[in-house]
Amino acid sequence: MKVSNNYSEHLRHKVFDHIKTAAEKNEQDAFIIGGYVRDLILENAGKDLDIVTSGNGIALAQECAKLMDVKKIQIFKNFGTAMLKYRNWQVEFVGARKESYRKHSRNPIVSSGTLEEDRFRRDFTINAMSISLNPDSFGHFHDPFNGIRDLQNQIIRTPLDPLQTFSDDPLRMMRAIRFASQLSFQIERETLNGIRAMSERIRIVAPERISDELNKILLTEKPSLGLELLEKTGILNEILPELVDLKGVQEEDGKSHKENFYHTLEVVDNIRKETTDLWLVYAALFHDIGKAPTRRFDPKVGFTFHGHELKGSKMVPAIFRRLKLPLNESMRYVQKLIFLSSRPIALVSDDVSDSGVRRLLFDAGDHIDDLMTLCEADITSKNPERVRRYKQNFKRVRRKLEEIEEKDRIRNFQPPIDGTEIVKTFEIKEGKVIGNIKSAVKEAILDGKIANTQEEARRFMMKYAESKGIEIRRNE
Repeated sequence: MKVSNNYSEHLRHKVFDHIKTAAEKNEQDAFIIGGYVRDLILENAGKDLDIVTSGNGIALAQECAKLMDVKKIQIFKNFGTAMLKYRNWQVEFVGARKESYRKHSRNPIVSSGTLEEDRFRRDFTINAMSISLNPDSFGHFHDPFNGIRDLQNQIIRTPLDPLQTFSDDPLRMMRAIRFASQLSFQIERETLNGIRAMSERIRIVAPERISDELNKILLTEKPSLGLELLEKTGILNEILPELVDLKGVQEEDGKSHKENFYHTLEVVDNIRKETTDLWLVYAALFHDIGKAPTRRFDPKVGFTFHGHELKGSKMVPAIFRRLKLPLNESMRYVQKLIFLSSRPIALVSDDVSDSGVRRLLFDAGDHIDDLMTLCEADITSKNPERVRRYKQNFKRVRRKLEEIEEKDRIRNFQPPIDGTEIVKTFEIKEGKVIGNIKSAVKEAILDGKIANTQEEARRFMMKYAESKGIEIRRNE
């Protein structure tokens, strides 16, 4: 890792010149601090800048906006911060400050501070490094807590006593775990012990902030690193006790069941290899949460988890509400995949009926591919031959699905007969009878009794109506 005392060679973009000029005009000191500096040293710098200044952060942002010809600035007066976008850069400005939390408050107390105090309030040594944008020291590197050493040793460490750092802002505990997961770093022992000691304090943090960090952990290359740390420190029990309930293996009469917590972590890692869709990753994370409440022991067969898919899908809304995750189509998508997660395995045998395949296509709809990806990620056996066999089985299922879909067009199924036509055809008004006719037509198509065409559907409808004594309109 190459470390320099001066990074002016890396600051040639116009955005840095504008900030330097604005700071000089306002007679303010300005520094790039935090993630950009860390990632610059790791040779992975992005386009997000955090600028800390000795004066008013909003005033500096406004002056920069003039120089950059930026018309829109987002201002957060309560925190003394402002953010603007310049070309493909996002720049956030904040005046040097100090902040702390009351014991039971979710919102920090923010007050002005010196640049030194601002560095002391930073969460980790690797995020307290800064680069000067001041004319007399442009590009000069500042490292008050030897963050370079921790970068080189791949360590996450707080600049102050961990108990003070995490007491001031408990979300930093999750941030430590998120950075460890993102960077594949180790959390230093005292810092890790501090998280264990303070884990209950995560309760005062706003759910939106918690879910934001959790989302970032789930989208790391190997989420199990972060999830396991969340569990070992006690934080997971505070935010997702449903997952912790999956831990451990029970044994009775010489029979036991699979360890479902660590299995879940493997499934999440597997699915992250295939997707960056956050909600598909959530489906993997929650796919077995119904197993703890449905676990039963049967002396004949051992432990059972009957109906865990339905139970798990019903548990999702409460979790989403608690974490302030969106209660919309994303949540329903997660529920749907959990509910259907065991269905594809039932289609493995050679003699499975086409109607079973049609019904899965009908129930999964456009999400059938995601469902199959989830089921394939669910293969976590340590036996290579078993894994190979399961994967081959799912390939066969995919072929069956493709064959039936090509033949019967079920995935985006729209009934060939709608309510309007039923009302027009028969001497009935809208009501239960219409629903019964539509349902009978749908079931006949899914069972393969008739083709998915209007001609066959209408012929079936007329026979069904006759069998039920439903009269046709006289002018039909």
